Amino acid sequence: MIMVDLYPGVPIVDQRLEIVERKGRGHPDTLCDSLMEAISVALSQTYLKEFGTILHHNIDKGLLSAGSVSKHFGGGEVLQPIELTIGDRATRQSGGRNIPIADIAIDAARSWFEKNMRYVDPHRNVSYRVMLAPGSEELTNIFSFPGIKAANDTSATVGYYPLSPTEKIVLSLERYLNSKEFKSVHPETGEDIKVMALRREKNLDLTVAMPLLCRDILSEDDYFNCKDILVREMTKFGASWESRPYETEWCRAR
Repeated sequence: MIMVDLYPGVPIVDQRLEIVERKGRGHPDTLCDSLMEAISVALSQTYLKEFGTILHHNIDKGLLSAGSVSKHFGGGEVLQPIELTIGDRATRQSGGRNIPIADIAIDAARSWFEKNMRYVDPHRNVSYRVMLAPGSEELTNIFSFPGIKAANDTSATVGYYPLSPTEKIVLSLERYLNSKEFKSVHPETGEDIKVMALRREKNLDLTVAMPLLCRDILSEDDYFNCKDILVREMTKFGASWESRPYETEWCRAR
């Protein structure tokens, strides 16, 4: 049975204060979520191909440990690669056949880096630590029954719709800054972008944290000139929004 109730509170669009944050593709939190999802998809595809069904796995524990670099205007080098720890559980054997889950996980992670992070070499700049243990008998047995699989946890999924105007603005801005079109014009910008919006009634403050890559920044003056150009680009993009319900200010703290 599906039950739907009206929200009894004040809608966010009618509240005086609203705060929205969006972490872009290159943010460590987004990286871990995206990588674990890619690994889960790759494992599921292998299970289906080899056994005709998706075997038990939980790929939702990822840890990205920072590496180290040396940098200067015009360039830099990676001194120590970042480390990706892939954790939780996955079926590594079924019907007497072994499944190379570590190889599948690493290949999926490398493929994701190649498709989404322009300047990250997944072979040289990332090391991988696979900590996938077999699932418990209670969990893996659930997957042996035919038909719809029963829930094995108290997890629930929550969603809502529609997005508020502030949420739409933040989402569209981050997607624009990380788009192929924008990166082709501004290759000096990195993917680790965070956009935060603070709305006070009809006044909207936008703060964008976006790295500038040392390989393309040749001096301190070049850095600040680049920031000014990017703010103008974002302001121009903001002027193109179909609906502009707020007075917008751009914060340039970072």
